[in-house]
Amino acid sequence: MGMVGGGNDSFIGAIHRRAAFMDNQIELVCGVFSVNPEVSLESGRDYFVPDNRIYSNYHEMFEKEMQLPEEERMDFVTIVTPNKWHFEPAMMALERGFHVVIDKPITFSLEEAKLLQQKVEETGLTLALTHVYSGYPAVKEAKARIKNGDFGKLRRVYVEYTQGWLSKRIELEGGNNAGWRTNPELTGKAGAMGDIGTHAWHLAEYMTGLKVEEVCADLRTFAEGRQVDDDGAALLKLEGGVAGVLMATQIATGEANNIRIRVYGEKGGLEWRQMEPNKLILRWGDRPMEELYVGNNEHMSDFAKWNTRTPAGHPEGFIEAFANIYRNFALTVQAKRNGDTPDENMLDFPTVYDGVRGMQFVETMVASGYEDEVKWIKWVH
Repeated sequence: MGMVGGGNDSFIGAIHRRAAFMDNQIELVCGVFSVNPEVSLESGRDYFVPDNRIYSNYHEMFEKEMQLPEEERMDFVTIVTPNKWHFEPAMMALERGFHVVIDKPITFSLEEAKLLQQKVEETGLTLALTHVYSGYPAVKEAKARIKNGDFGKLRRVYVEYTQGWLSKRIELEGGNNAGWRTNPELTGKAGAMGDIGTHAWHLAEYMTGLKVEEVCADLRTFAEGRQVDDDGAALLKLEGGVAGVLMATQIATGEANNIRIRVYGEKGGLEWRQMEPNKLILRWGDRPMEELYVGNNEHMSDFAKWNTRTPAGHPEGFIEAFANIYRNFALTVQAKRNGDTPDENMLDFPTVYDGVRGMQFVETMVASGYEDEVKWIKWVH
């Protein structure tokens, strides 16, 4: 594993490393950890990376890694930078035969995402996208039960992601991630919808197995002077006549990372909250509500057990969910390298196709969110 970004001044970089190391499938061997050479060098040394493999920029990293013997060079690169700098290192990696892991959203624009998709298809390499909330065992269990038809034909989906950290214009204070996340030149044309709305959308599609076909959206900016949306909501039309509601906001004062999804069918429904990640609420029309606490026990599906490490009663959380993506990605890469076909469990991680749909979601939400004359906007392709 090599890294672009993720130095000591990065929150998400440390999360990626801890997740990658959890299952003893991955080791960090090189990287350029910051645009600041001093921070990059200091970070690399803290991560026990040899000085000669702590690089000053990713161009140098790719070229020098290519000169190493195959068994020594990195196998893949993880990119944890602001959105503006996702595409170029990802494309350079794919062109040189390296697999890729990217933090979401996949790129700055839909056009860039489509180019990465073309390159992945051309090379046969593997690209994983870290939509972390799809990695929780309870989400896996919910997906399995929906697929099994436990709730009958689906009718309604409600998904929301509420944060409050951007209630004020803290981007003007510096020293935080708000600066690039609220700058359209670095984050792209969407703010909250690109940052956390994409997570809510992906969770809804992943759990139900249904794609969004049309949206009726409203995007707003509450913090005066901010250049991107910090709040929004949408009515959704999903496949099969299923109706949905999505909300994503970063100005819900006092909220942290309150992700919640509810799915209802003809026979019953379910609810999951990320801040209580090991509990799945099941609701029925003909019997009392149930609370299922995940863990390796006889009540869970094999699909969920594959993504669970501890016995029931020992909670798993955010880093473990991240680790499920890394482990499945690593097992897929290893299987392909050995000439084997990855099984269904190994292939269970967000890919370049999720990344392209994520950018299509952003385009569709922006097209609809500022449109007052047309109610429904079809999915942008």
